[in-house]
Amino acid sequence: MADAVVVVALLLVAGSATVAVLVRDPVRQALVLAVLGVVLAVLFTAVQAPDVALSQLAVGGALTPLLLLLAVRKVKRRKGRER
Repeated sequence: MADAVVVVALLLVAGSATVAVLVRDPVRQALVLAVLGVVLAVLFTAVQAPDVALSQLAVGGALTPLLLLLAVRKVKRRKGRER
């Protein structure tokens, strides 16, 4: 059972990482990176690394996508002012 969870988590990680690379819109990339962070946290939990999973959930699932979204918002505001 545990091996099946690890395999499914690995497939989800590979799929979401591929989607993150292929998506061109920065806002969607940030959202896909949030999903990737959560899936990685699930994978780390499945391989008995709960401390790493909590760190991944906080940084990769919440903080990094939030910072990317804020940066995209700021860049879009600056482009609007220059016109």
